[in-house]
Amino acid sequence: MKLISEILIGLVAVEHLYILWLEMFAWTTRAPKVFKSFPKELFAQTTSLAANQGLYNGFLSAGLIWSLTITDAVWSGNVAIFFLGCVIVAGIYGAFTADKKIFFVQAVPAIIALVFVLLR
Repeated sequence: MKLISEILIGLVAVEHLYILWLEMFAWTTRAPKVFKSFPKELFAQTTSLAANQGLYNGFLSAGLIWSLTITDAVWSGNVAIFFLGCVIVAGIYGAFTADKKIFFVQAVPAIIALVFVLLR
């Protein structure tokens, strides 16, 4: 269970590193291909807003990676639970305010990882 939970945490962390890159560095190039429902003319105007969002996704990823480096099992689990919980809340909020797909792309993988963290 520990290995599975660590792999799942790692996958959620990588996903949020990708979101960081997309929102901070590829907002006007790659992001229009990913966020097809967002009007193309708004990408250039919202670059700094997207970069700010990307930075927050980077913090989530950093926290998840940090949880994987902690040697104490209880402390590692608690940090993972906190950051996975943050991802879940962000995914639920995003589903309600932006696009329902966000729940499945962000919250569901974090929920699955959280279940495995709680089972270890």
